[in-house]
Amino acid sequence: MKRSEISDEYKWSVKDLYSSDELWNNDYEKALKSTQEKSSFEGCVMDSADTLADALSESEKDDYITERLYVYAFMRYYEDTSDGTYQQMSGKAQMLAVKMSEKYSFLVPEIMAADDDKVARFLDSDKIKPYRHLLCDMLAKKEHTCSQKEEKLLAMASQMADSPSDIFSKFNNADVKFGKVHDEHGDEKELTSAGFSVFMESRDRNVRKEAFYALYRQYKSYINTLAASYYGNVKQAVFFANARNYESTLQMYLSGSFIPESVYTNLIDTVNNNLDKMHDYVSLRKKTLGVDELHFYDIYAPLTSDYTVKVSYENAKETVLDALKILGDDYVSQVKKGYESGWVDVYENDGKRSGAFSWGAYGTHPYIFLNYTETLNDIFTLIHETGHAMHTYYSNETQPYTYAGYKIFVAEVASTCNEVILIDYLLKHSRSDEEKKYLYGHYLEQFKGTLFRQTMFAEFEMITHRMAQDGEVLNAESLCGTYKKLNEKYFGKDMVIDEEIAYEWARIPHFYTPFYVYQYATGYSAAVALSAKILKEGKPAVDAYMSFLKGGESKDPIDLLKMAGVDMTTEKPVADALALFGELVAELEALV
Repeated sequence: MKRSEISDEYKWSVKDLYSSDELWNNDYEKALKSTQEKSSFEGCVMDSADTLADALSESEKDDYITERLYVYAFMRYYEDTSDGTYQQMSGKAQMLAVKMSEKYSFLVPEIMAADDDKVARFLDSDKIKPYRHLLCDMLAKKEHTCSQKEEKLLAMASQMADSPSDIFSKFNNADVKFGKVHDEHGDEKELTSAGFSVFMESRDRNVRKEAFYALYRQYKSYINTLAASYYGNVKQAVFFANARNYESTLQMYLSGSFIPESVYTNLIDTVNNNLDKMHDYVSLRKKTLGVDELHFYDIYAPLTSDYTVKVSYENAKETVLDALKILGDDYVSQVKKGYESGWVDVYENDGKRSGAFSWGAYGTHPYIFLNYTETLNDIFTLIHETGHAMHTYYSNETQPYTYAGYKIFVAEVASTCNEVILIDYLLKHSRSDEEKKYLYGHYLEQFKGTLFRQTMFAEFEMITHRMAQDGEVLNAESLCGTYKKLNEKYFGKDMVIDEEIAYEWARIPHFYTPFYVYQYATGYSAAVALSAKILKEGKPAVDAYMSFLKGGESKDPIDLLKMAGVDMTTEKPVADALALFGELVAELEALV
């Protein structure tokens, strides 16, 4: 379908950012000119508190415009990726962002180089007040900041440090070919890394098995190269951790969001102490599928019969609005207003980017990008992205530009909280056992894929980084051996540990962004804890949750979640989420 054939009521209103390309071009030319002019504050940022405040203000104003230019260009590009005009505009926006970053690259080094007593005096200034939290966060990392000459060398080294990630990306996205496999109808289809999940979710076991072996046959063929690539990425992390005087790579990567290492280790320990629940789910999956042996090509197969339901977008909106009533009148009215006033780009069209996301720029409402196909899963996607959008909406409405964003550690909390609320709503309104089975299956797969699987990934990273830091060489044998043992531990005795699963680590892109994936598991646990409080306590829990949504980056992520009543420095949120998982397994087992 062409985009022009879709009614405007189902398209997002990008014109709320810029009403025309001409206005975008006007701002772009002004911003580009700004990047070509040296900032008047360079070299004198710390002359006075007023100068520091003015320098930060100037930088923010340029960032604000750059963000709006960037978001508009890419949103237009995502509408139709074949449109040459927006291909060019998005490229120009990307280049502008780099140039603007280069223009203000002097800011942090000059602030860090200042005398501690001077900085302390500046922090007491009224003019600095809006930036106090920002500066305190920046200065907290001062002990890990090197001299200006050393920082320049580290910046130069960082270009080489990206090589392992670049090599893996080129291999995984462009070079490796998996050949053709057969679909349910016996037709040959090209197997790709992105399309692998479609085959793994097939109801035909032969389809799953063929795709599984075809994919891992190729990773096995290149496993020594991939091991060297992964080891290179770990070594660059160790290099930077040592250069910046961190005790470990884990400490370095968590310090960016001021997350205590205990949050990471508590997650792994708590999940390890509750693996019996995962093993129960694996046993239930084996029983439900009716197989003598459960293999890794069976772990994504649907647990229910071919249950399908067609849900129009209008009905999906009504369901979402009804389910979210528990979050209060203001929340629901804002969502309804957003749905009716250009927040959402709903349907697929020729050239449109795949997937779904929420995005936007400060000063304009958030946006939701969908490819709605009228499945039940699409309702979950809609309410998930609505959660992101409302988190952005409340942060932007409450916080100044400085603190309107939010860290990755909490980025998935609001979206997942909405999904849990929807699951509870749909289960209460389900009309058949088949629908309940489908919903339980969906919920348990979310748990398995997010809480258990991402924690297993996190444990693999922790082990392998420690090995490298202790001087052990990471090779194909040690990496595959480590990963295979983790699968044995996490999946239990009812799972056949196929040799091929030992190579799975080699296809995980997130491992090239060290110590990132654990945030999916902690975020999911926090969301389950928050939704449970909301469903049980009502308004008091909702009020606390709203304070979290409005917090932006005004506090560190751990403190923001504490405002909502969830303390991620303890094991309780993760333990409570895992207890719920165990209850859901028992409830599904009673139905099958």
